[in-house]
Amino acid sequence: MRDKIAKSMTKFFRFIADTFFAKRYGHRAVVLETVAGVPGMVAGVLLHFTSLRKMKTGYGADIRELLAEAENERMHLMFFIEIAKPNWIERWLVLIAQFTFSIFYLVLYLVDNRTAHKMVAYFEEEAVVSYTEYLELVESGAMENVAAPQLAIDYYGMNANAKLADLIKHVRADEQHHSEVNHRYAAGGSQATQPDDNDTFDKPNKTAEV
Repeated sequence: MRDKIAKSMTKFFRFIADTFFAKRYGHRAVVLETVAGVPGMVAGVLLHFTSLRKMKTGYGADIRELLAEAENERMHLMFFIEIAKPNWIERWLVLIAQFTFSIFYLVLYLVDNRTAHKMVAYFEEEAVVSYTEYLELVESGAMENVAAPQLAIDYYGMNANAKLADLIKHVRADEQHHSEVNHRYAAGGSQATQPDDNDTFDKPNKTAEV
């Protein structure tokens, strides 16, 4: 049932994206990445409150992973804003989409967090498909392979001459990773090895962000 619900909602949101943006992948990315930055933040904050409420350690790894996902999606938005340069109508659409989806996802997560993670996992799979189509258009010459924004070059450590195609490959890899992470959470998995152990302190994550 979780799988059916998650897939049906994914198809619904995909239909909306296809209807509004069709092949305008740069503008499509701006709106979708705005929405994509919501789930990790909602899940991370709610898990943080769970740790406070239960007064137990062991949730730190999961909280950091979810918040890092939200930050990663936020950076994707920053990259594509520089490329697509949305007008004021599209910026208002972004605000409306973010507000609406934030409320929807919060309610869904409170009702059943595993369904929420499953839906996000399918969202990310759709994102991989969309970025693959975007990449094919850029590499075929149908869309200009402009220079990658300096922000993206610094974030991914790319060559100074990196192009849009290089950026899309990095972003697509991020989305694939997020899909795998959310499938794991949907299945009841966790990074935490001792979620109920009061004697274990969470250590700061020293690894680089995704």
